[in-house]
Amino acid sequence: MPDEFMMVGRLLLAGALGGLIGFQREKVGKEAGIRTLALIAIGSALFTMLSVSGFEAPDPSRLAANIVVGIGFLGAGAIIHRDQGVIEGMTTAATIWVAAAIGIAAGTGLYFIAVAATVIVLVVLVLPHVHIDQGSKEK
Repeated sequence: MPDEFMMVGRLLLAGALGGLIGFQREKVGKEAGIRTLALIAIGSALFTMLSVSGFEAPDPSRLAANIVVGIGFLGAGAIIHRDQGVIEGMTTAATIWVAAAIGIAAGTGLYFIAVAATVIVLVVLVLPHVHIDQGSKEK
């Protein structure tokens, strides 16, 4: 039973970290906000814990690897192609992907890594967007 309490703690940590990232995204008006990113992180943590503790599989990392692939479909749904080749949603898709990775880290008990990754993600998301001018391309 104490192991299950620890697992609940891992789920709570994953949800809190995903929610923090989601709060930042929601604050800047993005669709994938607190609930979405918290649920992604919680689900990833739960799948990871199930793969390690719930089955006697020879390689518990297989389920985690499939999280990475599966979450790509959610991310792909966040990408929108607009007129004239403009693509929107790449940062949202990447945020969905990294929230899943943070959930996997929390699910495996790598608490410091999960928290550190969250801090790094938040720093990256709040840094001002700088456009690098590549100069004019004359023909």
